[in-house]
Amino acid sequence: MVKYMHSNGLFTELHLMTKPIPSMAFFVALCASAGPCSAQSQTDYVPDERGFVVKVGDDMPSFELTDLNGEVHSKESLSGKVYVLQFTASWCSVCRAEMPHLEQEVWQAYQDNGEGFMLLGVDYDEPEEKVSTFAASTGVTYPMCPDPKGHVFSLIAAPKSGVTRNVVVDKEGRIAMLTRLFDPEEFALMVQRLEALTN
Repeated sequence: MVKYMHSNGLFTELHLMTKPIPSMAFFVALCASAGPCSAQSQTDYVPDERGFVVKVGDDMPSFELTDLNGEVHSKESLSGKVYVLQFTASWCSVCRAEMPHLEQEVWQAYQDNGEGFMLLGVDYDEPEEKVSTFAASTGVTYPMCPDPKGHVFSLIAAPKSGVTRNVVVDKEGRIAMLTRLFDPEEFALMVQRLEALTN
């Protein structure tokens, strides 16, 4: 506290801040202890306008899925193949509309392409029994894989950003195309892209 005397002889008490202001070094140390603080690190996984956290040209993140027949599929096991991950769920009406097209225009068209193609349905956080019933009700014959807690989904899209997504991956393991919802024009472009990638 400091007393200041006015010209009239009266005093005013001035209460000054006596606690030291933390130095810039303190903030730098605090930031380092809490993990990366750069603007770049905070935006690495910001979803795009369609909810994707990956983009065309990225390497496909590592993943592992087990289909209803017990076969394990992973980034490593699919290396050298063109493949599509179709994110879906039994409660998704748009997924149900798209799946017959995937069966006929993608799976039936490319499954006999030697060992060079795979289409996997990735069902968002539903038990095997429900996934099996779902597959039967839609009539699809391509492998369906439960995705517990949406783990693989979270590698591709932000939480609660919606299923009905296809991820097309080329033989080098890079993302070649991303689709969202069931847009017939975009679906046709995906089929054209698959034609080019498998030839």
